Amino acid sequence: MRRLLPIATLLLAACGPGEAPPKPLTPAESAALAPSDPQLAQLYAGSCKACHTVADSQAPLTGDRTKWDPRWTKGEAALLASALQGMGKMPAGGQCFECTPDDLKRLIRFMAGREQ
Repeated sequence: MRRLLPIATLLLAACGPGEAPPKPLTPAESAALAPSDPQLAQLYAGSCKACHTVADSQAPLTGDRTKWDPRWTKGEAALLASALQGMGKMPAGGQCFECTPDDLKRLIRFMAGREQ
């Protein structure tokens, strides 16, 4: 037991002060999320939500930090480039024809659980 205590302490410290490790979201939990900005919420509902709240789409679920955190380590510029060019099954621009690159950045932040 004494040997496990230092290991457990190190694991908890890696989460940061008061920060619990992320937990996977269900599609229902993901679907309940929406951007706080009305214009961004409209763009999200019209383009991103159809795939990013459906587990079978293979897109990372909105708000699911267990899926987004590894992607986030690549940097926002890399995520934006993937959104602009398309990646996997996602078409270029996420098929959001009205979205500017700034809109896509904000949508990525929201879906990655990092909305300011």
